[in-house]
Amino acid sequence: MTSKRFWAVFASVMAIAASCAATAAETVRVAFIDVLSGPFAAAGEGSLKQLREVVTQLNANSLPSDPKFEIVAFDGKGIPQESLTALKSASDQGIRYITQGGGSGVAFALVEALNKLADREPQKAAIFLNYAAMDPGLTNDRCSFWHFRFYPSSEMKIEALTTYLQKRPDVKKVYLFNQNYTHGQQVSKASRAYLARKRPDVEIVGDDFIPIAQVRDFSPYVAKIKASGADTVITSNWGSDLSLFFKSAKDSGLNINYFTMNANNPGVPAQMGSWGAEKVGVIWNWGHNAPTPELEKIYVAYKKKYNDDFIFAAHWNSMHMLLEGMRKAKSTDPKMVGAALEDMHYRSPLGEVTMRKTDHQLQAPLYLGIWAKQGSKGVKYDAENTGYGFRSEVVWDAYVASQPTSCQMARPET
Repeated sequence: MTSKRFWAVFASVMAIAASCAATAAETVRVAFIDVLSGPFAAAGEGSLKQLREVVTQLNANSLPSDPKFEIVAFDGKGIPQESLTALKSASDQGIRYITQGGGSGVAFALVEALNKLADREPQKAAIFLNYAAMDPGLTNDRCSFWHFRFYPSSEMKIEALTTYLQKRPDVKKVYLFNQNYTHGQQVSKASRAYLARKRPDVEIVGDDFIPIAQVRDFSPYVAKIKASGADTVITSNWGSDLSLFFKSAKDSGLNINYFTMNANNPGVPAQMGSWGAEKVGVIWNWGHNAPTPELEKIYVAYKKKYNDDFIFAAHWNSMHMLLEGMRKAKSTDPKMVGAALEDMHYRSPLGEVTMRKTDHQLQAPLYLGIWAKQGSKGVKYDAENTGYGFRSEVVWDAYVASQPTSCQMARPET
């Protein structure tokens, strides 16, 4: 090869290399800070596995120039202080995006820490993608520019549920049964207020709070509910506090209505089995028997791959909208991406959803699932191989459950 020819080839190779380097996809790490040990570990581990699957599919289908996501897991143990330690570790590693959903008490601590971090060290500012922590305060008096909730608040769920109960005259006596922390207290408060407005004839016959993840025998509570004459329980309990409660209710023959926010969570369907049929309902942001073909495909593929149920649709929305925000901002900088996420209208498998700019609360449809035998009307797929699944009893448009907000958001300087 002549010298002239050599240098021409060399220049061409270098130009291609430079081009590839200029368009090489950036890797964006997302810290998953949640419950990965203790009695609620099944919920956290299931969520982590499903988040990673969403990211795997998203990375595979995104453009070559799009950033690629990597999930880094941290065990926050469902404890605020442990979660703050995990946040510091993530921040020290240069991670600028976090996600969490297991416990509103943890979410409040993370929001406060992220606000302080952005003020003191703006170069370390990070965005919090909330996939399940439901306390309404997170998008009201304690809202933050750095926090985005991709899941309905507890008030939104109770708004939808009480709208449904207007058409259930058989529901006359309601027992409120919740964990004793901010989320459970908010569910109790909203249930009382919304029932008084929409069903003033309904009697609240009990309102109990339990210490979270500490009760092992729920039979005394079940006996108390039975003695009250309640025909319906409304509960926001999750994890082992819900599955053990159902075990005691089943053992004692407490065959009444149960409206929950978490009966779809790992381990709970298996505990219900045939006993829960036509008794147990769950208000959530999606159901695998819902008329959503794109998410149905994801559910079927995930079940085939892992023999497990895909339930965390919030992960799908949060990660796809995060990527869209980065495309819109032409950056992975959290401040710029946060501004791009505000007021984003996104076509998700659930239909068009909107990230409300005022408070960073996703406005999206809500679903009521009723536990029923597989093969019955509306139950194509079961849960946890029980032969039973949730049929979509009601699908509410976003405006039905939408709530006003008191958020007075402070935004970073541009």
